[in-house]
Amino acid sequence: MLQARSADAAHAVWQRYSPMVRRMLARALGPERDVEDSLQEVFLCLFNKAPELRNPAALRAFIVSIAIRTLRHEIRRRKLRSWLRLDSNVTVEDLRAVTPDTDAREALVRFYALLDRINTRDRSVFVLHVIEGMDVETIASALDVSVPTIRRCFARARERIDILAGRDPMLVDYVSKFQVGALP
Repeated sequence: MLQARSADAAHAVWQRYSPMVRRMLARALGPERDVEDSLQEVFLCLFNKAPELRNPAALRAFIVSIAIRTLRHEIRRRKLRSWLRLDSNVTVEDLRAVTPDTDAREALVRFYALLDRINTRDRSVFVLHVIEGMDVETIASALDVSVPTIRRCFARARERIDILAGRDPMLVDYVSKFQVGALP
């Protein structure tokens, strides 16, 4: 029914999948206001591309792949804007946390700044595996690349995070507690 552009189907898809996409975007981008804009972009693209969906059973994977592409575009846009200094909100200084743990909040700000220094594909793979808990095959399918490529991207991201976090006295403790092994 989504392919027929039914309003009820669109509402049902939004209700079911928007929390997953919002969580994925927030974890990858940081809890900023850009998440809502990116969320809207994902679903706008989904509703425009719905007729292209050949297998309705693959709707979740289709949505995840659109979310990943939107995420990658947003990361590239941020990097370009910060490089050109068009964006005054380059850092994630405005993070608000429910917990008053200022050290954890500062570590989170620094970790997102660290993630900003990793290339887009490697960052996407790292976030999807470590934070979202996706398996290698699902990530490979969503990014439309091979499983060995995903493994290499993850290894590069993990190595880069270890190096960069090792240089930051605040992140050393967090990253040492958060040692991530190789992909299965």
